[in-house]
Order: sequence, then C-alpha cells, then structure tokens
Amino acid sequence: MSAVRSLRGPLALTVTLLVAWQILHQWAGDTALTAPLPTLEYMWEMIGQKRFLPHLRETGLAFLQALAISVLGGVGIGVLLGGHRLSGEVAEPILVGLYSLPKITLYPVILLLFGLGMPAKVAFGALHGIIPVVLFTMNAVRNVNRTYLRAGRAMRLTPTQMGWHILVPATLPEIFTGLRIGFSLTLLGTMLGELFASQRGLGFLLMTAIDLNDVQTILSIAVLISLFAVGANSILLAIDRHLHRGSAA
Repeated sequence: MSAVRSLRGPLALTVTLLVAWQILHQWAGDTALTAPLPTLEYMWEMIGQKRFLPHLRETGLAFLQALAISVLGGVGIGVLLGGHRLSGEVAEPILVGLYSLPKITLYPVILLLFGLGMPAKVAFGALHGIIPVVLFTMNAVRNVNRTYLRAGRAMRLTPTQMGWHILVPATLPEIFTGLRIGFSLTLLGTMLGELFASQRGLGFLLMTAIDLNDVQTILSIAVLISLFAVGANSILLAIDRHLHRGSAA
C-alpha cells in the first residue's frame, strides 16, 4: 500500500505532462511539436538503429568520465579544504563565484585547452559537476561534531578507524547530496559540450536535427535524455533521503 502511495505522485505528474503535451500539440501542430505517442514510437525506433548506438556510446562515455572526475576530484578537494579551515575559508568564496558564473562563457577556453572532441566534452562536464561536490564535501567535513572526534581520540582509534567509523557516517549524507547535484550538472555540462563543438554524440544529433528542423528527432532525443535524468535522479534522491533519515535517527 505504501508503494502505491509513493508512486501516486510521479504517475499523476506523468499523466499531467502527457496531457499538457497533447494539448500543446493540438494547438501548435506537427511543425512545432509532434504528439506524445508518435514521438515515443519514433524514439524507440531510433534507439534500435545501428547508426544511433555510436552516438549514444560517445555521450555515455563522456558523461561517465566527467562524472568520475567530478566525484573523485570533488570529494578529494572537499575533504582537504574542509580539514584545513584557513584553506576552506579562502577557497569557499572563489568556488561560490565560479559556481554562479555561466560556464558557457568559459567554453572557448576549454576548446583552446583541449581542442574538439571527447576531452573538451569531459572537461566541460566535469567543470559543471565538480564545484557543488567540493562545496558540499567541504561543509560536511567542516561541520562534523567535534564531540565525535574527541570520543574517537579517547578510545584511541587509529586514523583509519577514525575515518571509517566517525568521519564517513557523519559526512556521507551531505556529501551524497552534493554528488546528486553534481550528477545532474555533469550531465548538463556534457550535453552542452556536445551541442557547441562535437562531431558525435546525442548533442551532435540534436544540433543536426535543429539545423534540419527535424522536430520529431529533437523531441525524441530530449525525451530520452529527460527519462534518463529523471530516473537516475529519482534513485539518487531516494538514497539521499534514506541516508539523511539514518543520520537523524
């Protein structure tokens, strides 16, 4: 029964979006917006095409590499800045400033440094995702209850034991929130990188479809990316809520 209740909200939202989509289609026509069912059918047909798989593989590989850099680099830098208060206080306003800066303004610099192709997409995706991970990790480490640390020292825990039994449980919920946000922004950055300078990938297909005014392909790719993003974020959000409930208990 609880499972049905938890699904009621997403199902209602899905139905509402599909109805709104159909109404907009009736108003705008096929030249501006294809109907939901033909779009979904075309998307399924497009996924099965052999020429589509290399583009999907290119985007997936770029996203996974950028996500690995965002996660590993963000957590590592965040732990270092959180453990050294002076460095964290100096770096935090700089990171917040970079976070608020429209990253697209830095894309020419990324192209000059990495050139066209996979490295530029990975760098641009990581640039979007790493900063929130650093900020959340830094604040998580900085806000660890000092009583826990004193208790660990009193029990003569080794640094490894202190990290595993005290720091990880205390910081994991907030770090995971940063990872969830970093996941979404890394995907956004990777897609933007493919839109502006790429010869393969979903972003390249999307720009080609825009140039050809191929509305069905545009909507199919947009729906495919949206389904992946919503599905992945729903799983990450459920884990995030579980971790925060566990830490509050």
